[in-house]
Amino acid sequence: MTFRRRALALVVAGALAFGVAGCSGHPAATPSTPTPAFTSDAAAYAAAEKVYRDYVDALNQVDLADPKTFEPVFALTTGDANAADRKGLSRYHADGVTIDGISIIKLLEPSDVSTDRERVDLAACVDVSGVRLTNTDGTSAVDIDRVPTQTVTVSLVADRSTDFAYRVERVAGREGPPACE
Repeated sequence: MTFRRRALALVVAGALAFGVAGCSGHPAATPSTPTPAFTSDAAAYAAAEKVYRDYVDALNQVDLADPKTFEPVFALTTGDANAADRKGLSRYHADGVTIDGISIIKLLEPSDVSTDRERVDLAACVDVSGVRLTNTDGTSAVDIDRVPTQTVTVSLVADRSTDFAYRVERVAGREGPPACE
């Protein structure tokens, strides 16, 4: 997809805390097979959908002049999505770009789930037609070829270290069903 809003809406944190175990005279525990966070694919999809909706809501609340508003976006992302959001939001902030309007999820459907439910993919259609990015000189920062409704796959990975069951790891263009209208 070729639109500059991707860094914000599909296109845009908390640091993970790592504990260090102390020394003790007890032998190390034998690792066990982790229990899946969800007992059904439906529950995993529902949790992933909530996180993605929260992510889009967080993006819709971003004020490019105030980097503190970026933090809720970063908290919901990891991997490629987190890196892209950090780079894009920082660049827009540094360049003095302003944003107006919101992205609206028009369709969100389950696409795939791993057998251990650690990864969930969602098919989404996101209306970005109302989102305007404006450069300091008043010109549009939106790619002229941006389509009004983005057709994407959202990949989320389990994250039990936070309050979220999943984090958005990747948002990428997709082809095929379901169709976006």
